Amino acid sequence: MVRGLRALILALVTIVSLPALVIPPAYAVTPDEMLADPALEARARALSKELRCLVCQNQNIDDSNSPFARDIRLVVRERLVAGDSDGEVIDFLVDRYGEFILLKPRFNAATALLWLAPPLLLIGGIILSVRVIRRRSLRNGEQDGATLTPEEQRRLDKVLRESGSGGQ
Repeated sequence: MVRGLRALILALVTIVSLPALVIPPAYAVTPDEMLADPALEARARALSKELRCLVCQNQNIDDSNSPFARDIRLVVRERLVAGDSDGEVIDFLVDRYGEFILLKPRFNAATALLWLAPPLLLIGGIILSVRVIRRRSLRNGEQDGATLTPEEQRRLDKVLRESGSGGQ
């Protein structure tokens, strides 16, 4: 019963995920937005993948079909055609919409916790794990080290024999 259910779930997951492996992702960029210069278009696409659609939230503007994303894609291309560097385009958009427009925020005082929390938590977890493992191994070592001397073993055997024969 359980094996059949697992097989059914695996088959459904495979069927559902197969199109994602075969069909390339569809981008929202329409041909009328594209620049004639392939180098500028490549830069625009790279920048579009770094910018968040404020309507769709965690989707970049290159993949988003929202009117806002289209407007930002056009602004990016206008700025590139005007001769702005990639950094200048990003700075322009951050000045206009704030840091939230960046999918990968810059490191500064406001975002320090966002950047530092994961490595600090990882280091803290490793330290905690090492301490717990050491404590357990010390406890196990104390138990292993508690062996009887030959005299104690003879006395224990004697007591066990007496209690065993006395109870019969």
